[in-house]
Amino acid sequence: MASKRDYYEVLGVGKDASADDIKKSYRQLARQYHPDVNKAADAETKFKEVKEAYDVLSDDGKRSTYDRFGHVDPNQGMGGGGGGADFGGGFGDIFDMFFGGGGGRRDPNAPQRGNDLQYTMTVEFKEAVFGKETEITIPRTETCDTCHGDGAKPGTKPESCSVCKGSGQQEVVQNTPFGRMVNRRACTNCSGTGRVIKEKCTTCHGAGKVKRQRKINIRIPAGVDDGAQIRMSGEGEGGLRGGPAGDLYIVIRVKSHEFFEREGDDIYCEVPLTFVQAALGDEIEIPTLTEKVKLKVPAGTQTGTYFRLKGKGVPKLRGYGQGDQHVKVTIVTPTSLTDDQKDLLRQFGGQSGDSASNDQEHHETIFKKMKKAFRGE
Repeated sequence: MASKRDYYEVLGVGKDASADDIKKSYRQLARQYHPDVNKAADAETKFKEVKEAYDVLSDDGKRSTYDRFGHVDPNQGMGGGGGGADFGGGFGDIFDMFFGGGGGRRDPNAPQRGNDLQYTMTVEFKEAVFGKETEITIPRTETCDTCHGDGAKPGTKPESCSVCKGSGQQEVVQNTPFGRMVNRRACTNCSGTGRVIKEKCTTCHGAGKVKRQRKINIRIPAGVDDGAQIRMSGEGEGGLRGGPAGDLYIVIRVKSHEFFEREGDDIYCEVPLTFVQAALGDEIEIPTLTEKVKLKVPAGTQTGTYFRLKGKGVPKLRGYGQGDQHVKVTIVTPTSLTDDQKDLLRQFGGQSGDSASNDQEHHETIFKKMKKAFRGE
C-alpha cells in the first residue's frame, strides 16, 4: 500500500502555516480538484486527499496530534491506514465554506436571507420606448408580524433542541479499516433547525412566515427592451430569524407593433411610394414615435432604399440621446393602366417580377399600417 503524503505537503503550506493560510490553500485546491469541476481520472482521489489533510490541520487538537505522531493514530495502535483523519462533514461542509462565508458548519439558528422572486410583465411597444409607472400584485411570503419570524407564540420563545443541542445535526460514528467515518445528517427531532417550538404562533403556525398578496409600484425606464430585467432590492420573500428579504426580478416582455420594428435603439418602418414619386422625386410625410416629419425623396429612388431620420429612434437606456429611425421605401406597381400608359412603360423596358395583384395587396396593407401609425396607434 502506498504511503500517505504529508498533510502539509498536500496543502502546499509549511508547518508554521496559520489557520487562515491553511483555509485559503484548502479552498483553492478543493475548487481545483472538485469532481463536479475537474473531470480528470485522479481528481476525486486528490480531492479526498486535500479534504483529509484539511480536516486534520484545521482542527487544533488533531493538528497537534499529527505533528507529534504523524499518520499513526495513537488511539488505534500502528494502523497506518489513515486513522488520524476524521472524514466528517463531507461535501456539505465544503459548500458551507464556499458559500456560507464563515467556514465550518452553518449555524441553523442564524438569520437566513429570503428567496428571490421573478415576475414577467408584458408591456406595449411604446410603453417600452417611453417608459411608464404602474402597480403590480405579487404573491410572496413575508415575516409574520405576530411572532416577528421566530414561529413561537407571543410571550414564549423557541427552545434549543435537546437531541442535537441546537446544532441541527446528528452524527453517526463508524470505525472502518480506512479510519473513523463520521456521517452527519439533519436532526430528526428538529428537522435541522436546532430549535423546538412548544407553543406555536397561531398566525403562521410556527413557520415564521405568512403568504400575502403585495402591491408594488414599478417604474419601467424609457428605452427598456424585450427580455430586460429590473431588480427591486428587498421586494422578494421575507427572511427567517431576522434575515433580510430577497430581491424581486421583473422580466420585461414587449409586444410587437404593426408599423414599427425595433433593433436595439433604432426603429425601422416601411413606406410605399408611387411610381411617379419614385421617378420624379417628392416630399412625403413619415410617422415617427412622437410626431410626423417630412422626408425628401430624390428623383430616381429605387425600391428597397433606406432613409435615416436621425434621433427619431428609442431613448438610450444607458446614456444620453436616442437611436435613429430607418425608413424603407417600396415602389407601388400600378395595376390599372390605359393602353397609352402601358405603351409608355414598355419603352422603359420590363415589368416587375411579382404579380400586380399580389403586389397591390401587399402595399394596401402597408397603407393601412401607416394610417394607424399616423393616428398614434
